[in-house]
Amino acid sequence: MLDALIWLGTNIGLGFYNLIYAITHPGLWLDWSNKENLLRFVYYGGSVEFFFVVFDLFLVVTVAGLVWRKFMWGCVRALEGFANGIGRLAAWAGLIMVLQQTMVVFLQSIFRLGEITLTPIGLGIGLTYSVGWWSEGLKFWNAVVIALCVSYAFVQGSHVRVDLIYAPLKHRGKRLVDMFGALFLMVPAAVLTWMYAWFFLWRHLITPKVSASDKLDLMLRKSKIVKWNVETIAFSPDGFNAYFMFKILMLCFVALVLLQAVAFFYRSFLEFVEGEGSADKHLDRDTLGEGEEAYEGTH
Repeated sequence: MLDALIWLGTNIGLGFYNLIYAITHPGLWLDWSNKENLLRFVYYGGSVEFFFVVFDLFLVVTVAGLVWRKFMWGCVRALEGFANGIGRLAAWAGLIMVLQQTMVVFLQSIFRLGEITLTPIGLGIGLTYSVGWWSEGLKFWNAVVIALCVSYAFVQGSHVRVDLIYAPLKHRGKRLVDMFGALFLMVPAAVLTWMYAWFFLWRHLITPKVSASDKLDLMLRKSKIVKWNVETIAFSPDGFNAYFMFKILMLCFVALVLLQAVAFFYRSFLEFVEGEGSADKHLDRDTLGEGEEAYEGTH
């Protein structure tokens, strides 16, 4: 137990040091012309060191919020506003998906075209791909909606819930459950998913392949032979060939979930402290208009 506490305290302290060092030496991890810097970026992006840098930032913001409650409310509004902004923008991918599907069905079924060319108005550049490419590309827009609208849907209260004990609880009891869920369910799941999704992405961007078990020394030795090898393999010969984008969306998904967990924890804490009158304070939810409340959120 003592060793675990010493390890925790040491890593919290080193987190501040690593943050300052990374800010003051950006070339060591942003100058990818040097392959050692590239592998250093890959290693630390899914490392314990990076976790404690983020954890230290969370501690600093939390302490500041405890001292100045308006600051914590500001963090809640900023994080929820960010989630809403990303989600409302990404939701348009659903319209793109519908239009693209209509185009594929119409041109393939009626005109029997094997290729489709799109040329933006005023530009001499055309995008010519097979019908199979456009058809498989629908998966990408679907992934955009799922990955980038996840925290937006959370803020809007649109996720499906299975309620066993939550509904009968009083206001402060619900807020305690919310805080527990944010810290001990959402955050651990997001952290573990990030660690594996990070290396899963880079295994499809560079060669030789890297893994979460690789030590920094091993990665730096690999830098002598590392090269870019971006995944362009499709399910069919003429299919969608940018599947590495799905790995990037996976990381975006996890980052948004983690930020929303922090926002939800702060909101739950503030509503717990301030009482029932603060429920849904500063909450920006979409509305269909007066008289349409029954169709909003989940009921």
